[in-house]
Amino acid sequence: MLRIYSVILEVVREMRPHLEAIERRDADLARQMRRALTSVPLNVAEGSYSRGKNRGARYQTAAGSMQETLACLETAGALGYIKPVEVALVEKSKRVIGTLVKNMR
Repeated sequence: MLRIYSVILEVVREMRPHLEAIERRDADLARQMRRALTSVPLNVAEGSYSRGKNRGARYQTAAGSMQETLACLETAGALGYIKPVEVALVEKSKRVIGTLVKNMR
């Protein structure tokens, strides 16, 4: 399992309040964000026990899902559903993406 996995779970925990706030205003956006957010640790776990191109594909999916989660937050902010997200959480999410991209190769 990648060491970044524990950081991914931290991100999931820290995103939960934002997800709940979005859900109160837009159930569809919250559903999409929840699917993207849960996809990250699940694909990393699957990729950790895959081989060859399958491993890279799982990490690529996880990275895309993390980026989609950030896009959901940005969209919710633009619509006025939530206040701007903490910079530290965004940076932690980008660190996850960077690590996954490095491990795709």
